[in-house]
Amino acid sequence: MTAFQTTHAFSGFSVDDIDAARTFYGETLGFEVSTNPMGFLDIRLPQGGSVLVYAKPNHTSASFTILNFPVDDVEAAVDDLNARGVVTKIYTDPDFGTDEKGIAHGGPDRGPDIAWFTDPAGNVLSVLAAG
Repeated sequence: MTAFQTTHAFSGFSVDDIDAARTFYGETLGFEVSTNPMGFLDIRLPQGGSVLVYAKPNHTSASFTILNFPVDDVEAAVDDLNARGVVTKIYTDPDFGTDEKGIAHGGPDRGPDIAWFTDPAGNVLSVLAAG
């Protein structure tokens, strides 16, 4: 037996407004969200595991995708998110831009269809074609 163990590993990220995060992840996205004794949020993932969200006064939005949601139909997922008030990001990069709905269409050497959006703290999340 070793001292380092991976059985209860979890991920975490910061936000600038814990109440806005609770509303976004709990009400808008529909996760089970609880507040732990330290005042941090525990987001329960449906397949097991959790993500810790903590307030940080000098929070800087992550410059990378912090959470990915595999879906069967990216376009339908974007429509669903838009109906919930979530706006997808439009990228105009000539090598990897998105369409008017914010979807980057995949293909050979490009990966899956994917669309990005942000939480209230500016952290980037995505929906992407599963499997």
